[in-house]
Amino acid sequence: MTQHLDCVSPIDGSIYASRPVLSLEAAKAAAAKARAAQPAWAARPLAERVELVLAAVAKIGEQTDRMTTELAHQMGRPVRYGGEFGGFSERASYMAGIADSALAPMIVEDSPKFLRKITREPLGVVLVVAPWNYPYMTAINTIAPALMAGNTVVLKHATQTLLVGEHLAEACYAAGIPTDVFQNVVLDHDTTSALIAGRAFDFINFTGSVAGGRAMERAAAGTFAGVGTELGGKDPGYVRADADLDAAVATLIDGAMFNSGQCCCGIERIYVHESLFDAFVDKAVALVKTYKLGNPLDAETTIGPMASARFALAVRAQIDAAIGAGATAHIPTFAEDDGAAYLTPQILTGVTHDMDVMREESFGPVVGIMPVKDDAEALALMNDCQYGLTAAIWTADAAKAEELAAQLQYGTVFMNRCDYLDPALCWTGCKDTGRGGGLSVIGFHNLTRPKSYHLKKA
Repeated sequence: MTQHLDCVSPIDGSIYASRPVLSLEAAKAAAAKARAAQPAWAARPLAERVELVLAAVAKIGEQTDRMTTELAHQMGRPVRYGGEFGGFSERASYMAGIADSALAPMIVEDSPKFLRKITREPLGVVLVVAPWNYPYMTAINTIAPALMAGNTVVLKHATQTLLVGEHLAEACYAAGIPTDVFQNVVLDHDTTSALIAGRAFDFINFTGSVAGGRAMERAAAGTFAGVGTELGGKDPGYVRADADLDAAVATLIDGAMFNSGQCCCGIERIYVHESLFDAFVDKAVALVKTYKLGNPLDAETTIGPMASARFALAVRAQIDAAIGAGATAHIPTFAEDDGAAYLTPQILTGVTHDMDVMREESFGPVVGIMPVKDDAEALALMNDCQYGLTAAIWTADAAKAEELAAQLQYGTVFMNRCDYLDPALCWTGCKDTGRGGGLSVIGFHNLTRPKSYHLKKA
């Protein structure tokens, strides 16, 4: 019997989409087609590849109403927020704009005697394993530059967002990208691992859990294929004594709660200078109490269900354990909280780093807030973490923010903002968040290899 992967809608627990998985033989055939198509794709002029990718992006832009509604059904984001096309287009467009310079040869010497240069060559076949929480934007981070650079791409999207991969493929084909150059496939874990171990791919980009990242690296061991990962996060925010309090509350709490807290770089811990702590908590609690939890198809809903009741159960367990250990919960249970996917957003105080809610990734609408006496204490607490994706500092002193940023063990440090991806900067992490980097010129470099030319003319 053929195995199927089911997208269970968090709205009501019904199966919203179901697709059969490819057999190992069919998956190998798809990878072989990508391998065979890659040289001809790479031989096309860079400008032509860029134009085709941007045409595919434009095709997605014609479907924003469908995108918004389907995302609500698949992973629970309220329709009021309008989908993901803004960030999707911004990232692809930025990479298109820098493609010429990022992929240009580096000329060391061009004289009557020698031509010495370094060029960038595509890696070959790139596997993109994309997550469900921002399914269009996270996928395009690698798909766009990989295709522009001359690679072929095989996309395995998350089961929770099965339809996204299909729509990306439809857009690519409508734009004129050959069907073997970009393929959307439905694979189980064993088949994915077998393909990686069998050297079907030259680079694997994975966004997901730490356990998933380890599985990717184990599968790739000995193949010498590159593996780029963005895994867990427990991103902190620090509010200094000189911060704009209202701006800090509004932005940090949104960074903690937007998308039901299911953001790779969402804020999961907040440290506030003791002089502002009580006021910060009061304002934060008042803000969260204004949220409307409900069906994401309702235009009035501001916070929808988590993508799965299973994910909500894990967050509830963290909250309950923290309360049992002495933390204070400030948000009374919302009437719409069903004990399953619909989860009351929560603010906790009285938390410590002995609690999982301050150490392990929550990936849900909960944030712990602690007072700190100075920068040194804040730095120590922010760095006391196994993850390292982003950190945010709220202050009026840019020089101090830069000084503190140099001491923070994170891939990106923000000042007076959070929960944002700048495509001009490398998206990267450290520690258990993973390795590698996407977007920016570095993203192109990670999807290509250097090739040196040393040509003696005379």
